[in-house]
Amino acid sequence: MEIVIVWTMVELLLALILIVALGFVAAVFFEAHRRRHNNAHVEAPAICEDPKSRKQVTCPSICDPAEKYLSLIIPAFNEELRLPVALEETMNYLQQRAAKDKSFSYEVVIVDDGSVDGTKRVAYEFVKKYTVDNVRVILLGRNHGKGEAIRKGMLHSRGELLLMLDADGATKVNDVEKLEKKIHAVASEEFKFGDSPASNSDFRISDIPIAAFGSRAHLEEKALASVSLANLFTAVFSFLLSLQVF
Repeated sequence: MEIVIVWTMVELLLALILIVALGFVAAVFFEAHRRRHNNAHVEAPAICEDPKSRKQVTCPSICDPAEKYLSLIIPAFNEELRLPVALEETMNYLQQRAAKDKSFSYEVVIVDDGSVDGTKRVAYEFVKKYTVDNVRVILLGRNHGKGEAIRKGMLHSRGELLLMLDADGATKVNDVEKLEKKIHAVASEEFKFGDSPASNSDFRISDIPIAAFGSRAHLEEKALASVSLANLFTAVFSFLLSLQVF
């Protein structure tokens, strides 16, 4: 009798474990299906305002011809206190570089990811100080997450080169020069323009599908890596397939 009771308890425990496991798998598949078919947060429109009238205006598009050499995208969520320090450092660097190189043009795109503090006010103070041609603000209305804020900033930028910077100033803005060197080096190798792609009169860096990634480990060697977008997309696609997202 004791053996039968013990075996019954084991069966019940195994059944319970099986039910929990099946429930977990079902929840994972349900969530994957929900995210796949619910893209409302992704398709939410970015809002651009005229800094004077605060009326909505059409946002630039990445599909339009580039008007600037460099666009710096700064996603910001409740960064009222840290944003001013990072922006001052960024603007000082950009202005000094523009003064030395007349061909250098730039814009800073601040993406307010639904902040509930004074982030929007701080951002517009910098627009007023440096003009809307150099500093623009994109409003997402509500919080979508850092990834979507970066995405929206990229999609509505005017630069040939697009760079993301954190609002807390964790990455030094002058590190952009390391990324530029990597991009131009890869461009030279792939398109065989020689040591300086810019020497070709028809050359535009925005015509080359290259992404460069920098690490925050500034003191470590080889903290910089660059890959072509083709390799990047292949790696991401393979990873998603392994998770059975599609």
